[in-house]
Amino acid sequence: MEERNLICINCPMGCPLTVTLGDDGSVISVTGNTCPRGDAYGRKEVTNPTRIVTSSVPVSGAKSGMAMVSVKTASDIPKGKIFDVVSDIKKITVTAPVHIGDIVKANVAGTGIDMIATRDVE
Repeated sequence: MEERNLICINCPMGCPLTVTLGDDGSVISVTGNTCPRGDAYGRKEVTNPTRIVTSSVPVSGAKSGMAMVSVKTASDIPKGKIFDVVSDIKKITVTAPVHIGDIVKANVAGTGIDMIATRDVE
């Protein structure tokens, strides 16, 4: 058996979690959480960790000259793909206008997840 200690990031409480794994890597228990989201987070984090990636990309043709637009993945991606996603979005420049929710890069880094704008740039 193995135990992994984590801090839950699902809310500001930051519950200290202890995840107990069996010899086969399966989750036996999650303790320390004060809500069901902590249990789900602990199980997912030790078996298939994922993250939302945020960044910014240049916008050409903006009224204010060269501007940047903040972007994020539309949903979480496998943690191991973070560097591939960042590498992929470094190659992107979008043309104004850009609106919240616009797809800046479809299927970023082959993840099946879109990179979307999180603010407007005119």
